[in-house]
Amino acid sequence: MAHDHVDVLIVGAGLSGVGAACHLRRTCPDKTYAVLEARGAIGGTWDLFRYPGVRSDSDMFTLGYSFKPWTDPKAIADGDSIRDYVRRTAQEYGVTGHIRLHHRVLGAEWDSATARWTVRARRDDTGEDVTLTCGFLFVCAGYYRYDAGYTPDLPGVDAYEGRLVHPQHWPADLDHTGKRVVVIGSGATAVTLVPALAGRAAHVTMLQRSPTYVIALSSRDGLADALRRRLPARVAYPLVRWKNVLLGVANFQLSRRAPRLVRRFLLRAAAGRLPAGYDVQRHFSPRYDPWDQRLCVVPDGDLFTAVGQGRADVVTDRIDTFTPTGLRLASGAELPADVVVTATGLNLLALGGMTVTVDGAEVGLAQTVAYKGMMLSGVPNLAMTIGYTNASWTLKADLVATYVCRLLRHLDATGQQVVTPLAPASGERAPLIDLKSGYVRRGVDALPKQGVSAPWRLYQNYPRDVLLMRHGRLTDAGVRFSRAGAPPAPDRPNPARPADAAVG
Repeated sequence: MAHDHVDVLIVGAGLSGVGAACHLRRTCPDKTYAVLEARGAIGGTWDLFRYPGVRSDSDMFTLGYSFKPWTDPKAIADGDSIRDYVRRTAQEYGVTGHIRLHHRVLGAEWDSATARWTVRARRDDTGEDVTLTCGFLFVCAGYYRYDAGYTPDLPGVDAYEGRLVHPQHWPADLDHTGKRVVVIGSGATAVTLVPALAGRAAHVTMLQRSPTYVIALSSRDGLADALRRRLPARVAYPLVRWKNVLLGVANFQLSRRAPRLVRRFLLRAAAGRLPAGYDVQRHFSPRYDPWDQRLCVVPDGDLFTAVGQGRADVVTDRIDTFTPTGLRLASGAELPADVVVTATGLNLLALGGMTVTVDGAEVGLAQTVAYKGMMLSGVPNLAMTIGYTNASWTLKADLVATYVCRLLRHLDATGQQVVTPLAPASGERAPLIDLKSGYVRRGVDALPKQGVSAPWRLYQNYPRDVLLMRHGRLTDAGVRFSRAGAPPAPDRPNPARPADAAVG
């Protein structure tokens, strides 16, 4: 059984994990580290998803790393380009050689006496069990299961004689040329697949139970194109990044404060890209307010174009049953299908499914409270990356990595080894992810909770989090610093130490 020790162990070599390693190299060069990746390649989500048209639904000036300018002309990028960007970044910052592929983390045990994590992993390529120890555990494994997407009960599916696929595991041998395709779903994956498939399929139908807000954005950023011609990338990139951040914050805040206004704008914008008389109210008017679920972005309006040209259509109905040749709907209509794609969502999975034990007691993640959206009450020296739900994932990932580096430097400067988040004194709790999407509702109860005030409350606000994570105090009512061998942290904070309200 292999065994070694590093100062920081990162779990996951996707966008977040590679970014975390780069931040360590840049600001904590004295720290030893390793990155464990369960799969056989770098890239995470952007290596896993290979379905036609796969792309980001966030602009790359905010989905890209703060320290590595995105230089491709496309602001809304395809999956291959994003994967290559992650790999180039890992190579440029010397991270690639620290990544251990095929290492699936099974569990981690914290020992207060030694202030160390013992991490158990299994090599999927050899079956070998591997043990590592570390002083700080940084989990960058996302929040959904990589091995299986969500598929609901599909009545009569056993009778279907066509091809049934889930986008999370797209078959390399699937040729949809000239085929009749039905895509079940209405989220980001579905609105990406439909126009991509429509280019070669005989016809594509997006079958949805209920609509989603869909907005068309240009695949190019005009300001970025103009600035690139006049300024170096290192100057142009942060300007465009902040422009897009502030536009996103404004959009989200307006949606929360004036949902009817934003709703009217979105529906009118959709109607303007669809044929006259199209039933926008039925097919693109959700029952919920904007940003109760993420908006679906379609670059250059490609979904609307496919529908307008008759290569695709949208059907809002429920499945009665599958038939040998397609689907029968609750309305009685029949949808013939040679291929059915179940773009029906993800399964949430916290910390990559690993078990966590503190001094011999297994941690129930659902009973913990997230501190600053990145650490767990009662769990020492562990951070996790969960990106924004209303903005680019990497904006938050960069901030979390920056904060972890600040914590590590603070521990060294004060001669301490342990940082333990504490639960808030108030027993009031809220879901960690504040979205009404189906995948969130199905799995959010198994995730950590959040409190009702800072530093246990997420505000989904990047400028506010910049103040908190980059410039806010490290010592507040939500955390305790100690040395190895110290007794376990109390369940609640000391009320004599108020939280840092100015930046919380």
